[in-house]
Amino acid sequence: MRVAAIYDIHGNVPALQAVLAAIEAADVDMIVVGGDVAAGPMPVETIELLRSLRCSTRFVRGNADRNMVEVFDGEREAGDCDGWPAAQLTRTDRDFLEGFEATVELDVDGLGPACFCHAVPANDELTVTAATPEHAMHEALAGTTACLVVVGHTHMQFDRRVRDWRVVNAGSVGMPYADRPGAYWALLGPEVALRRTDYDFVAAAASFRQTGFPHREVFARQVVQPPTAEEATAVFERRAGR
Repeated sequence: MRVAAIYDIHGNVPALQAVLAAIEAADVDMIVVGGDVAAGPMPVETIELLRSLRCSTRFVRGNADRNMVEVFDGEREAGDCDGWPAAQLTRTDRDFLEGFEATVELDVDGLGPACFCHAVPANDELTVTAATPEHAMHEALAGTTACLVVVGHTHMQFDRRVRDWRVVNAGSVGMPYADRPGAYWALLGPEVALRRTDYDFVAAAASFRQTGFPHREVFARQVVQPPTAEEATAVFERRAGR
C-alpha cells in the first residue's frame, strides 16, 4: 500500500487544495489525515473538502479536533484557537471530527507495519521533535509494535531512527515550521519521501484576513514567512523541560 500522510491542516484550505492535487498525481492507495484539521481560519470549508474526498481515506484524531468537539459539546471552555472554529461547526461537522480514530495501522509497501498517530501512539499532545533525547523518544513510543511510526503535532518534518522504530514527522500542510513557506506532507511506500508543495501564500494570507478567526493576522503572516524548524524545536524542547 502506498500512502499519503497529511497532518495539521489547521483550516488552511488553499494549502490543502494544493496538496490534494499533488497527491492525485502521485497515485496513492490511501490518504491518512493525521489530525488538527479545522482549528484555523477556514474550519467548515476544510471539513467539507475532506468529506468530499473520493480516495480511500482514514482520519486520525488530533488534540485540536478533540478540543473542538469538547467546546462544541460544552465540556471545555473555549480558547483563543478553538473557540471561534468550534462555533462555526454544524452538528454534522462536529460528528465528523468525533469519528476520527486514535491511531491508524497500515502495512505500507517496502516499509512494513506503520502506526499513524497525531503526536505519539498513546497521547495526542505529547511533544517529540528531531532533537528529543532517545530515552524520551523510547518512552513515548512504547506500546506500539509497528516498525514505522508516523506523527505530526509539532508541524516540522523529520525522519529519524530510535532503537527499533523509524519515526517520521510528515510536517504540517497548513501551518508549518520550516525554512520555506509551503504545504508539507509525506509520501510513504516503498520509500519515505518528505514532500513540500507550493501554493499562492500571499493570496491565501489575504483570504485568511477576511475571516473571523481571532489569530488571523498571525496565521496569515506565518503562512508567508513561517518560523524555522530550528526556532520551533528549541521552543518545544524547552517547554518539555528537555
